[in-house]
Order: sequence, then structure tokens, then C-alpha cells
Amino acid sequence: MELTITTRSVGDHTVVSVAGEIDVYTAPQLRVKLVDLVDAGNCHLVVDMRDVDFLDSTGLGVLVGTLKRVKAANGRLALVCTQERIVKIFRITGLERVFTIASSVEDAIGSALDAGQSSATQ
Repeated sequence: MELTITTRSVGDHTVVSVAGEIDVYTAPQLRVKLVDLVDAGNCHLVVDMRDVDFLDSTGLGVLVGTLKRVKAANGRLALVCTQERIVKIFRITGLERVFTIASSVEDAIGSALDAGQSSATQ
């Protein structure tokens, strides 16, 4: 299956909407897009995965690598996942404790802003 990636700006966040399957064949395409965005200074990312039908370990690796890159740039990364089978992958792997996972882009941006404010006040 093909992977479709689109981006848009919402305030100071870049929303990356992904549709299709993120697997060993398509994950490199997503990796290139996310690395390019961070390298261009887009360090507050929301990856909207509501239209992702399948996610394998290669795709998880891309997301983990992006999270590390974003954190190194003092940015934030949030995921939007509503499909239980995709959320379950994060739960089984323990990555639900690593990523901010929201049910909408607005919630993801709000969660990222709250995380930034709480770390700024500590």
C-alpha cells in the first residue's frame, strides 16, 4: 500500500498527516520527511496517524528516532492515534509512556503546550 504524507502549520506546530501503511517499505519515506522538517527548524511536530492502517517495528523506529531528534532541538512531538489497533502497539511496546498520544490534533497541540509550560515552571 502507498503512504501519503501531507503537512500544514497550526500556530508554531507542524502537523504531519499520514495515511496508509507505515512499514519496512514506506517508513524510509516518512523518515526523510520528518528529518527534513526538523532540520528546517520545525521542532514542534504533531504526527496525525488517524488514517494509518498498519504500523510495524520499522515505523516505530522512525517515530522514536524523530522523537530523539526533536528533543535534541528542544522541540516537542505528539502523536494523534484513534484506531485501537495502532494505540495497542504503543501500549504493548511501552511506548505509550514515551510519546504524547492524543485523539485529535487540537488535543495533541494542547498536550504539547501543557508539557512545555510545566517543564518551564519546574
